[in-house]
Amino acid sequence: MNYVATNDAPKAIGPYSQAVKLGGMVYTSGQIALDPATGNLVDGDFSAQTRRVFENMKAVLNAAGSDFKKVVKATVYLTDLANFQTLNTIYAEYFGDHKPARSTVGVSQLPKGAQVEIDLIAASA
Repeated sequence: MNYVATNDAPKAIGPYSQAVKLGGMVYTSGQIALDPATGNLVDGDFSAQTRRVFENMKAVLNAAGSDFKKVVKATVYLTDLANFQTLNTIYAEYFGDHKPARSTVGVSQLPKGAQVEIDLIAASA
């Protein structure tokens, strides 16, 4: 098992890794819209937060030798399911024609007051 870490994504805010590689797969921890430079939640609306989450995920996947085209499963947590369509629009920008399996869950709260959190499972080779 290899732990994945990159300065291009926020440092873990607890006792966990940004991602773990095992058996040709990458398992990312959930990412919220933290600015990697400051560790603070980005300013802006749901769209801004969602784009930051995807940029953080892109950095973690790259550090693990993977990318969005190798994602097999995504789990999305939303504090307001009214943002579902906006999520789908931005999600499609990052995944294009690639359509991994996905679960979307409505939750009451996320760390630091975030509106969205996403974790991914991807192939690393």
